[in-house]
Amino acid sequence: MRLRWQSKTVLLLVAPAVGANLVLQTRWWSRNDIGVAIWTLGLSALLGLVAWKLRSATAPAAAMGFAITATMMYATMTFPYRPWRNALLPVMAVLVLTALATRLGRSRKEKLGTAENRKGRSAAQVAANLGIAALLSSEFAQTLLANAGWLRLHRLDTAAVFAAGLAALCEAAADTVSSELGQVLSSQPRMITTLRAVAAGTDGAISLGGTAAGLLASGVVATAGALALDGGWFLFMTGCAGGAFGLFFDSLLGATIERRGWLNNDAVNFLSTASAAGAALVLLAVYSR
Repeated sequence: MRLRWQSKTVLLLVAPAVGANLVLQTRWWSRNDIGVAIWTLGLSALLGLVAWKLRSATAPAAAMGFAITATMMYATMTFPYRPWRNALLPVMAVLVLTALATRLGRSRKEKLGTAENRKGRSAAQVAANLGIAALLSSEFAQTLLANAGWLRLHRLDTAAVFAAGLAALCEAAADTVSSELGQVLSSQPRMITTLRAVAAGTDGAISLGGTAAGLLASGVVATAGALALDGGWFLFMTGCAGGAFGLFFDSLLGATIERRGWLNNDAVNFLSTASAAGAALVLLAVYSR
């Protein structure tokens, strides 16, 4: 409870920026192509409603998910416009994978005391897991990255813009799936720093089954992103590599800083998705040379 300020800080970092970008983008598209605005807002709202109805998210969290999804859809728009050829598919993949992973083996997780709240994720949790992808999808962030030389690629276009955001989505899926399924698939997790056996649900603990499930989830989200944006093998591999890096970075933070009580889970998730995006940007910079 004493670290709740970190969750609020993550929410304050993400919500105003995403909200402002959403309003500006919606105004622009409403004036230039009202159909794009209607489909983007409608599909994003539908996804948020489904998450709320499935109790994967509280009402505020569903609203946050709506804003984040719409922001990323606007940022990855391609022409001619097709509703499914944008960031919606990888975001849907994250939602489906995390929802299924949370529900599998729930009775065992409840006995261990590690089961997620039945009301679903909070707005701060959604911001912590998806906020980096949304922030990197904003026009302001894209302009900064382009001016810094990160996005000077000749053949990837929209896919290059979304590479870092996709890596963050891959990490978000990998982290949740590995944590949730690791408790079901593996009976004896081990601390990432010492490899000593620890109790399930311990911060920084990893397991073979959970790690494999997380990497598979990362691959599914990367595939969805590469197919939606026609990014090919490069976008797929960038997403997978960033997701894998972030997954292990998350465990390392959990085993060190989080266990000492310096960071809460939302802060760790936010930093881990940022590390995944950073890894993807490094790959972009190397590829563009």
